[in-house]
Amino acid sequence: MMDNLKKDFASRLLKVKAIKLQPNNPFTWASGWKSPFYCDNRKTLSYPELRDYVKLELVHVILDKFPQAEAIAGVATGAIAQGALVADELNLPFVYVRSKPKDHGLENLIEGELKPGMKVVVVEDLISTGGSSLKAVEAIRNNACDVIGMVASYTYGFPVAKKAFDEAQVKLETLTDYEHVVAQALETGYISEEDVTVLHEWRKNPAGWKA
Repeated sequence: MMDNLKKDFASRLLKVKAIKLQPNNPFTWASGWKSPFYCDNRKTLSYPELRDYVKLELVHVILDKFPQAEAIAGVATGAIAQGALVADELNLPFVYVRSKPKDHGLENLIEGELKPGMKVVVVEDLISTGGSSLKAVEAIRNNACDVIGMVASYTYGFPVAKKAFDEAQVKLETLTDYEHVVAQALETGYISEEDVTVLHEWRKNPAGWKA
């Protein structure tokens, strides 16, 4: 079932060009990494039907894997909208976690209110190295709450991220991933076999990859 979802969502992302594959003209990520691959899940917000699909699939994952959730936290800024939509559908409290405290007012890292001991599910739009996602987890734990899991639309599945999530003891569930996107892109002729080789090479060592 989950496999069908990953395939279906991958093809929907490709359809709205939320995923761009440019093996010959790589993107530069915020981390400085060069990448033949760029995923922008925020694009899904502009398509009401797709927005609804993402919301409901994230809700299904939470009800299935983390039914004891008492609050939803979105990671700023990419997952604020999706997190709020999910919390609304589940009728649960919502907060969002900033990447750094704002420099005026209360200097909050968490916007909204969590009561100590609450069981929280974090909503993220995309997992690359896992760094910013796990910073949000840390902020919630420092707030005396229990992070019972994280749901995200997409993951690159880098070993470095898997290791970081294991070490932080955070269970991650995603709607789709690198493998399914590449398979769908190949099946629909969006990329060639040659491109797949480039993408796989890049994923083995994204930090040191040269176009």
